[in-house]
Order: sequence, then structure tokens, then C-alpha cells
Amino acid sequence: MKLLDALVEQRINEAAARGEFNNLHLPGVPLHFDDDVLVPEEVRVANRILKNAGFVPPAVEQLRALCGLQEELDRVTDPAARCQLQARMLALDMALESLRGGGCVPHEYRRRIAERLSERALSRAVLETK
Repeated sequence: MKLLDALVEQRINEAAARGEFNNLHLPGVPLHFDDDVLVPEEVRVANRILKNAGFVPPAVEQLRALCGLQEELDRVTDPAARCQLQARMLALDMALESLRGGGCVPHEYRRRIAERLSERALSRAVLETK
């Protein structure tokens, strides 16, 4: 994500340097974007109540967990621990994909893949300690 953020910032700065933002209506005035434009009207109130109460959608929780695992993976050097983290990340990524509606791999198969990766990580850790 950091690479994408840097690329976006670079392109914005280049466009500003070329003067592409000079003829905008109300320059310098922040735009107000409604974060739930694509959400049906009848669901917006419920979503705002839940958001104000501190609840977030499962996809947001999983994205946060995925980012946390990525940060942990960046710090870990042990191959077995890295493999376990990668298996957990794969499972979370697949769960996110199914929430997006793109779940082309059945849930049971994804679960078995994640279990198999975890088993491999554990067997490697055992072999390395011997």
C-alpha cells in the first residue's frame, strides 16, 4: 500500500506542477465526499449507527488483521514462522475475496489449503529444531 500511496502522491504533485489544478471551480476548498454513495438509502442509517457505536464491517476487520500480519511478516526472519504468517494471510485474503463476491474457490477448499500450509510450517519448524 505504501508504494501505491507514494505513486499517487507523485502523480498529484506532477499534475499540480503542470498547472492542471489551476482552473478548478473553488480552488483550495475541500471537497466533501459521502463515503456511502454506493450504499442503498435504506441501509445508510443502520450503517451509520453501527459505525458510531464502534462496529465495523467484517471486511474492514479482516483488512486491519491482514495489515497487522504483513507488518509482523516484515519483522520475522524465522522461515517456519514466516510460513505460518503467510498461511494466515492467505486464509484472510481468501476470506476477503469471498466477501467481495469473487469467491471462485470453495470455502472448504480454502480452509484445507490454509491448514496444509500451517502443517508444512510446523513440520519445517520441527525439522529445524533437530
